[in-house]
Amino acid sequence: MAAHPRHATRSPPLSSHLPAQARGSSDPFHGPGLARFNALTPEAAEAALMHCCGSRRWAHRVAIHRPYPDSGALLAAADEASYDLSQADLTEALAAESSAELEHGAPYAALLALDAGHAEYERKFGHAFVICLPGRTPEEQADQLLAAIRRRMGHDVDEERSLSADELRRLAQARLCDLTHWLTSSDGLTGAEMGLFAPVG
Repeated sequence: MAAHPRHATRSPPLSSHLPAQARGSSDPFHGPGLARFNALTPEAAEAALMHCCGSRRWAHRVAIHRPYPDSGALLAAADEASYDLSQADLTEALAAESSAELEHGAPYAALLALDAGHAEYERKFGHAFVICLPGRTPEEQADQLLAAIRRRMGHDVDEERSLSADELRRLAQARLCDLTHWLTSSDGLTGAEMGLFAPVG
């Protein structure tokens, strides 16, 4: 999911919890969120963007192209930066992720199966299982996540790395929607976060 931006640097792994991946509104960029993002200092913008994709080069590229006139321009820039990730950038971004999880209250059997699936996946591929499942209900998430892990375990390393890169690209877009939503509403930010995201000038 989109890790909530709290610090100028992020050392803990990003979380890919499914509820946040599924979150989003019909117009997440409505309101002052994009304007506030455009007004961040370069350092604050890159720190916030590192919560969308754990590649420093990706965050820098998206930050330096501000100001964005609209959401389409921001998402297009994010996509371009995602497609241009080097293998080293992708390794850095994958290392920042933690495997997708089910939301609280999921059946115990599903949680056990998911833990086993994650362990097997990470042994084979050497990084967390990442997936973007927007718009899925909690009832759908368990079956779809477990099915995706089993299906992707059949990939070779190069095929799965390519697919993981595309899932990261889609997650970055979803997290950008979350970021601008948080910036739109002061109720969605702590005091420390408000200080980080406050426009300068």
